[in-house]
Amino acid sequence: MSEVQDQLEIRFRLNDGSDIGPKTYSSATGICTLKESILAQWPKGKENGPRTVKDVKLIGAGKILENSKTLEECKSPICGLTGEVTTMHVVVHPPPTQGEKRSSNQLQNRCVCVIL
Repeated sequence: MSEVQDQLEIRFRLNDGSDIGPKTYSSATGICTLKESILAQWPKGKENGPRTVKDVKLIGAGKILENSKTLEECKSPICGLTGEVTTMHVVVHPPPTQGEKRSSNQLQNRCVCVIL
């Protein structure tokens, strides 16, 4: 019975509304490992995809998940219920191109909100 609780079925929602998964992961899986999985499964035809793990932010239950944590450490009461798929949102922040420089003022005034 504990083996069922140690497994989470996760779907990754991309910014265009498409999904990667769902796929089953152990609750001991690290967030960095999830990001590597996203990179490996990223749809080939999509533009502006992440190049490295640093380009990806995962949001679960309204919180940005830290690379150093595991799914167990990030689990909240509203997700990870047995038999349900947990949806995590994927935010991609590709690094600026060489010719593109942003001032700190421009970065502070930028706000993004997604309501599903």
